[in-house]
Amino acid sequence: MSELLAFMELGFRHIVDISAMDHILFLLALAAIYRWRDWHDALWVVSAFTIGHSTTLVLAVTGVLTISSAIVEFLIPLTIVVACIENLLVRNRASALWGGRYRAILAGVFGLVHGAGFATYLRSLFVDHIAVPLFGFNVGIEAGQIVVLAAAATLLMAVDAGFERIRLPSGSPSALRLRVVAISAVVMVVASAWAVQRNPWSA
Repeated sequence: MSELLAFMELGFRHIVDISAMDHILFLLALAAIYRWRDWHDALWVVSAFTIGHSTTLVLAVTGVLTISSAIVEFLIPLTIVVACIENLLVRNRASALWGGRYRAILAGVFGLVHGAGFATYLRSLFVDHIAVPLFGFNVGIEAGQIVVLAAAATLLMAVDAGFERIRLPSGSPSALRLRVVAISAVVMVVASAWAVQRNPWSA
């Protein structure tokens, strides 16, 4: 196997592996509010996240940016918590700030944090050069992200179908809103526990 393919495989496995559950849950939190017809908005948000984590990955791996891995590991679950809180607070995105388009900026900023997390893992694999490993790893990350988002879309459709089969009283929230609240609440609880566990300032 070529070096490029080897690092592509490493990147792919890093994002889909159970040990990368924090990144997976963040993608789930991002996707929780979207339906198939919202693919255009979702694409902007996912693209912003990709640009964010790719930027920090390059800067951190090349030594231009140095961030404590303990701080990064603490900040990653915080990004998940904030994404979930935003999901819960914003009910009408059409009337939200900038029509909800600020979400792409939020995803890009949070992507910077997640990219630093990817870099911590990747740096340990370098020997004497970085161009091919960096490119291959990043391509693998993106491929893994596509798989995760496809799985998330399937999960979200299943949740929607489940809520739609329940006979809810008149005036109850829509199946979409129930899905957003249910998934965001569960993910937020898990991420909050991680943040507490990873607090770098605890004794």
